[in-house]
Amino acid sequence: MIAIDTNILVRFLLSDDKKQSEKVYKFFKDTESKNDEIHVPILVIIELLWVIESVYEIERKDIINSLDQLILMPIFNFEHLSAIQEFVVDAKNNNYDLSDLLIAHTAPNSKCSFIITFDKKASKHDLFKLLK
Repeated sequence: MIAIDTNILVRFLLSDDKKQSEKVYKFFKDTESKNDEIHVPILVIIELLWVIESVYEIERKDIINSLDQLILMPIFNFEHLSAIQEFVVDAKNNNYDLSDLLIAHTAPNSKCSFIITFDKKASKHDLFKLLK
């Protein structure tokens, strides 16, 4: 198995560079035809959220829906898949920062009960606690 970088998923989701996007599509099709998998580290997903929200200014609902569809693709082996799935459900029902929210959903996988933060908005979520 191999892993991918954030820019591969950006090209796949946004097709903002035609030449690179075509290479990504071909790579994914080849991977699928070989019944191989592509590992997607959680850090790639966190960076992906930040990039498509901050740099490309994609709307939140579109980001969440894209990730929801991405995790259904059988060629991907997502690190912390259950956390990503829980994140998608949670993100549809609130306005917390997407990257913060995904980080919070990965904490239980490391046997952490919550995340300490100075972020007052994030601290209103059950997975965060404000450091006073």
